[in-house]
Amino acid sequence: MVIAVGNSRLHVGAFLAGELKQVRRLSRASHHDWPGQLAEVWSEFAGVSGAEVAGCCVVPGLLEQVEAVVKSATGQAVLWVGNEIELPIKVLTKEPEKTGVDRVLVTAAAYEQLGKACVVVDAGTAMTVNLCNDKGELVGGAIAPGVGMMLGAMHEKTGQLPAIAFSAPTSDWGTDTVESMRHGVTHALRGLVQTMAERWAEASGTWPEVIATGGDAAALFEGWEIVHAVSPDLLLYGIALAYAEHHIKHGS
Repeated sequence: MVIAVGNSRLHVGAFLAGELKQVRRLSRASHHDWPGQLAEVWSEFAGVSGAEVAGCCVVPGLLEQVEAVVKSATGQAVLWVGNEIELPIKVLTKEPEKTGVDRVLVTAAAYEQLGKACVVVDAGTAMTVNLCNDKGELVGGAIAPGVGMMLGAMHEKTGQLPAIAFSAPTSDWGTDTVESMRHGVTHALRGLVQTMAERWAEASGTWPEVIATGGDAAALFEGWEIVHAVSPDLLLYGIALAYAEHHIKHGS
């Protein structure tokens, strides 16, 4: 079982023989439901010997809570990527230890699928744009507010802009306030992705494939011509990849 602890939710999956069999997205607000939900996912491994739980976490303050819930639901301790499990790719940023493990894992998963330089966009609470070279190394990228943060800031910092939920714009441009806000957020984030892809193309000498993941990826990027694919469970594949490569390397 793999579990990704994010700023807004837990992303949980069950891998059997390398295949992702089940996925759950659990809101942090509904933490009382976590034990039952995790136990249901863990039931996929009934009769399977040696099953373990691997995870990544970008919210250190939740580690103890998640570890306790997982232990009660599965009887297993969590093997965290970056601690018990080694990172699956090299990180070439100035401070690799401060680079988010989620950024590393989505980049590793995308490279494992493509086998070449790429741009990996993770559209969650924050949006990251991650640049991967032809060796499969994370060289850097960009971090920006995600759609929820942008819409929330517009509402909180102005006198008249409403609090709205995000969805993909349905018109060529905004003709009312709500649709104009959605256009503003969409094109701001798409502009970041396009700019970073162009810069990476200039640096690498070829146009990179762009892979998008994260909770808002489909609404932001589905059908956009520069995005090669939207893969909502890329982070789960990254955790599974790190787990598998760690055990292969150590012969366990």
